[in-house]
Formats: sequence, C-alpha cells, structure tokens
Amino acid sequence: MTRKRYRTADQALVRRLNSSLILNALRIAPQTRASLAARTGLNRSTVSSLIDYLIAEHLVREGEIQPSRGGRPGTLLELNPEAGCAVGVEINVDYIAVLVTDFAARPLWDRWTPITDTDRDAILALAINLAEQAIAFGSACGLHTLGIGLGVPGLVDMHTGMLKFAPNLQWQEVPLRQMWEDRFKVPVFVDNEANAAAMGEWYFGAAAGASDFIYLTISIGIGGGIVLNGRLLRGSGGYAGEVGHMAINPDGPRCACGKQGCWEMLAGMRPLLEQVRRRVEQGEASSISALTNGNPARITLDVILTAAAEGDRLACSALAEAGQQLGLGIASLINIFNPQLVVLGGEMSQAADYLMPDLEATVRQHTLQASSDTVTIRVSSLGAKACVRGAIALVLDEILRAPAWQRA
Repeated sequence: MTRKRYRTADQALVRRLNSSLILNALRIAPQTRASLAARTGLNRSTVSSLIDYLIAEHLVREGEIQPSRGGRPGTLLELNPEAGCAVGVEINVDYIAVLVTDFAARPLWDRWTPITDTDRDAILALAINLAEQAIAFGSACGLHTLGIGLGVPGLVDMHTGMLKFAPNLQWQEVPLRQMWEDRFKVPVFVDNEANAAAMGEWYFGAAAGASDFIYLTISIGIGGGIVLNGRLLRGSGGYAGEVGHMAINPDGPRCACGKQGCWEMLAGMRPLLEQVRRRVEQGEASSISALTNGNPARITLDVILTAAAEGDRLACSALAEAGQQLGLGIASLINIFNPQLVVLGGEMSQAADYLMPDLEATVRQHTLQASSDTVTIRVSSLGAKACVRGAIALVLDEILRAPAWQRA
C-alpha cells in the first residue's frame, strides 16, 4: 500500500506560520533581521527568505540603518503602511463610529455619528454611507481597502457573519457579512462588540502582551471578550462571551433578551440610572435634583459622577452598590477562567474611581484565593474607541495570521 505524501501542504503551513510570527513581531515594533531571528527562534536564512517575500508582497519595508555595534549594521524592518488601509465600523445602540488606518494601524480618518433613528434600515444605510466615505478617503491616500471590520452589540454567527440577535437594538437575523461584502467587494469581518473591543485592547491597549484576559464592556448592557492562550474564545457558534446574560437572580427584572435576572439587569449603567432616578423621585436628598432642575428623566452617568465628585451621598452609595454588583459577576468569571487580567471598558469605565474600591473588595471576597492572587483588574486604555479600534484589529489580524500567499 502506497502512503500518501503531504510535504507540499506541510511546507506551505510552516511558511504561513513563520510569516505570521514575523509580521506579528513587526506589528509590535520595527526590528532587524537579526532581532527577528532571536525573537521568533527562526534561523537567519529562513528569516531573510521570508522577509524578501514579504517585501515583494509590499507587506514589509526596510527603514533606517541601525548604528553598528562591532559587526555589520542592521536595517530596521517595519510593516509597510502603504500595503493598504483597514476600515473599522462600530454600530452601537446610540452611535456609529468609523475609523480608517493604514496597514501599520496609524489612524488616518475617523467619524463619530449619533443614531437618531430606530429604524434598522436607516441605521444600516447611515453606517454604509460612512464606510463609503472611509473607503473614499483611503483611496484618495493611494491605499486599497484590505477589508472592513464590523463590531455590533449582539450574537454573531462567526461562520456566516449573520447577526442572530441584538437585544438592545431589537435586530434579528441580519446577514451583515453578505450585505456588506456584496456592497463593497472586500472581505468583511463581523464580530460582537465586546470581542472586537477585546481585540482592540489586545492589539493597541491595556491588554497588550497578555495571553489570558477578559475584557468587559459595561454600558447599557454588559458584554465580554475572553482571550485564552493568546486566542479569542468564540465558542462553537461564535456566541461565547455573552456574560451580561449570566443568570444571577432568577426572580430579578426581565431583560431585553427575554430572560429574567440577567447580570446586566442588576449591574452596569441601566440599573444604576434606574436606582438613582427612583431614589430622587422618592424625595431622597441629593444635589442631583439641582443638577437636573428637578427632572429625574435628565439624570445621566455624567450627572451622577458630577454629584459624586461633590460628595453627594446618594450618588456615592449608588456607585458603591454598582461596584458590588459588578464585582459579583467578575468574581464568577475569574473563578471559571483564571485570567491574568480583567479589563473594564464601556461607558461605566468613566466611573472607575468610584466603582473600584467596592468592586475589588467584592471580587476578593468571592474569588478563590489562588485565582485572586494572580489577577489584575485594570481600566481600558482605549475607552470609547476600543470597539472601533478592535474592528481594525479584526482586519489586520486576518492578514497577519494568513499572509499574501495563503490568501491568494
């Protein structure tokens, strides 16, 4: 019996993996061939061969010559910013954000537009129009579009790019990848907003260098992006990370997802605003009444933070309770996944100074000692831009993991 040989496929796979090692090393910082060999563990001849190919494919370029340290001076290599542009789009509950970067991830153009219409088609038309403007700007810079990353607040089928359900938008079964690829004729990568934001923090922000971390976006809802062993955890259908819908209290309030007692109905911005409005309406003394001219409907997170900065007891106690409720859910996540880092993002991260004392105390109280000793809780360094920056990372990550010869 003749045994089949798979040498060609094996060589292609090895070349792909080695190229990815080099590109990701250059993503972090420009390096010489010698430093790339040392960092990746590849021999110098392999590095030189791969670099020659990547330069020919316009993914890498040569930069400055390094001063000699006794031997032959080395030439710095870097990702070629002129290899193309990436477009990142975030569709959120109340705004759309769009960003264009070159291949080296340097921002070139961005827009932030509030959503004033609740109609799905109108929102998508606005997002498409902004993406068209972004692509036109990249083209005017002489850059072809490498792809579009799209972050949305809901369940995304990673196999088809279908938005299955977005509770806070009340969208169901929207074929986003197909719609956008048909429109723009470029690769489109659709992901949950928390996954995209986790990618943003991993590539550009507070989680850079972490191999095991959890990103939490805490706003109207709570979403999670979970990275384990250097890979984003997606689950069998791509729905992993819906931590806001952990059942915390079966008798709790009904969630937009249709279930009762979800974590995001007990923690985060929505329950915080509802609690403060209720207490003000019941006549509890607070400077918030003056800040809103006696109209509880005008209470926002900014108003609560302003009052807290003035020492308002109602605002401070409500934020402390919010920290406790967040801490309970985070403790469970730490016990399950044992991450080295938890990154807090979303609108509620603005309140970190008031949330963290009670949040961290609750986490310590409810987390196993071994896991508690090895985890750090940190606030997002990208803030409101984490998702749209992550949408850029979705595009770049695909290219860095599968260089030109594998995508052809």
